Amino acid sequence: MKKTYLGVAFAALLMSGTTAAAQEFDLTFQSVDPAGNPNFAIQKEWTERVNKMSGGRIAIELLPVGAVVNYSETQEAVGSGILDGHITDVSYFSGKDPAFGLVANPIGAWSSPDEMFRFINYGGGYELMNELEEPYGLHFVGATTTGLEGFVSDRPLDGVADLKGLKVRAPEGLIQEVFAAAGAVPVNLPYSEVYTSLDKGVIDAADSTVFSTNHQQGLHKVAVHPVYPGFHSMPLVEVAMNLEKWNSMPEDLQEIMTVSVRDFAQDAVAQLSMNDLKAVAEAKADPSITVHNWPAEERAKFRTIAMDQWSKVAASSENAQKVYDLLTEYLESQGLLD
Repeated sequence: MKKTYLGVAFAALLMSGTTAAAQEFDLTFQSVDPAGNPNFAIQKEWTERVNKMSGGRIAIELLPVGAVVNYSETQEAVGSGILDGHITDVSYFSGKDPAFGLVANPIGAWSSPDEMFRFINYGGGYELMNELEEPYGLHFVGATTTGLEGFVSDRPLDGVADLKGLKVRAPEGLIQEVFAAAGAVPVNLPYSEVYTSLDKGVIDAADSTVFSTNHQQGLHKVAVHPVYPGFHSMPLVEVAMNLEKWNSMPEDLQEIMTVSVRDFAQDAVAQLSMNDLKAVAEAKADPSITVHNWPAEERAKFRTIAMDQWSKVAASSENAQKVYDLLTEYLESQGLLD
């Protein structure tokens, strides 16, 4: 009897293993970044690790920005199943609900990626993101970021007072409102026009991408007073999947996806930070460039201005209020509003 029971149990184990092995998922994701961009290369490394970690049961084809749909349309594409997933800045969906803009980039909230990751992974952010996204047919797998973005300027900036009258390129929405409240004059321009606009004096400064990319693109040649680390923007870049596809995955593959994104986030931050530090050293060695680092009290002043705008966004939708309440509760509990 014992022998028969063991034989049945072993057969069941083999059958379950065979069934699990047969559950393979070929997924198509679209990135917010172009092929050849450092971010895209790091994302490709993540897809390769997922394939190895899953024993080949998950294969992710990562497409560059615009390959299937416009960067601002991936939420609909993932929700409808045209794409299986995306890696993108959540703020692109703030037109659907202001909550996405507030959670994606609460200007001035974060001083480091770890602060944001703790909020997402342990402060209720993960659950909130899924509450926001499930009605659109998405499952939020996890968050990464580029880190604090750089800020380029053709004049010295050592604090909030220096922003007054500054013509600054900034994306529409919350970040423009924050800069306007700080006394600057926001200008809406695509990244591709930042260099020319700085060079011709159309703008004085720009909310841009990370320091190393700005340096590589030559922005510090025409804006010789960069601020580093940035004091303003650190976008939440999400990895999200089609909800039905996610629910069809067995638990072990769901866990692989979830844990792998946490590793991916740390990997992306580390690699981009290394690039930034190398670029900062090069910039500091150039006598024509002065790198400015805002003191803590000036960063706090900017955050105070930003928080007034957060509360205005919170009043614009029920979900935005939920984001505001959870965010400020978390920041206060961590002593980050002092």
